[in-house]
Amino acid sequence: MDYELMMNGCVKIGDFTPVCTTEIIAFARANTYFEEKNACLIGLSVDSNPSHLAWIYDIYCKTGVVIPFPIIADRNGEIARKYGMISNNISNTETVRNVFIISPDGVVKAILVYPMNVGRCIPEILRLLQALQTSEKCDGSTPANWLEGDPIIVPSPKTFNELQTRLENIKNDKNGMNWYLSFKSCQNGCDNKKIENRDIKLVESTENSNVKKQENFSQNMKNNNNGNSNAMRISQSKKA
Repeated sequence: MDYELMMNGCVKIGDFTPVCTTEIIAFARANTYFEEKNACLIGLSVDSNPSHLAWIYDIYCKTGVVIPFPIIADRNGEIARKYGMISNNISNTETVRNVFIISPDGVVKAILVYPMNVGRCIPEILRLLQALQTSEKCDGSTPANWLEGDPIIVPSPKTFNELQTRLENIKNDKNGMNWYLSFKSCQNGCDNKKIENRDIKLVESTENSNVKKQENFSQNMKNNNNGNSNAMRISQSKKA
């Protein structure tokens, strides 16, 4: 399942912008996570290729971070306009921050749009990617605050007989709230195993688990960023 994630984000249609720099470093540090999910990152900027090279080289010199994914030089903004990345309500030339998740068959599955003064959240982009892949693979939907490994929602029954069967399954398996909301495991081939002790409290327990997982992942990303800040301070002190 080879997904593509295309993100633009040059606040003034140029490289060397502060928020974009923090984002590209964050995406680079998280690249392994995307590769593990069979997704490749693609950057998009309307600056020139020489400008891209100078920018990523400056990032490397200051932080030691190598940008492992390509950055497309969309000089005339043709790609950005085709994907609706330029918000005419804000500017006729400046782009908002976008993320497009594109499936292997070329279909745009999700679009995230951030304002120019807010950086993108990499853990949420990873969560969204995994949710899309899991929903497609296991024929279901992901609930609020879903994270990898959590149960997914079973499609609603189409007939009254299916409704009755669903109610009986919920009674036996304790895996839902009512006929329109029940869950199944989506691990090791998306088997529909019994989910012990997963009655209506499932929603609350899932939310608590998700919050903890999100905190752990965010802390790991924060530690990486702290290491990056230390590298920048060391580099600056050497210059001084």
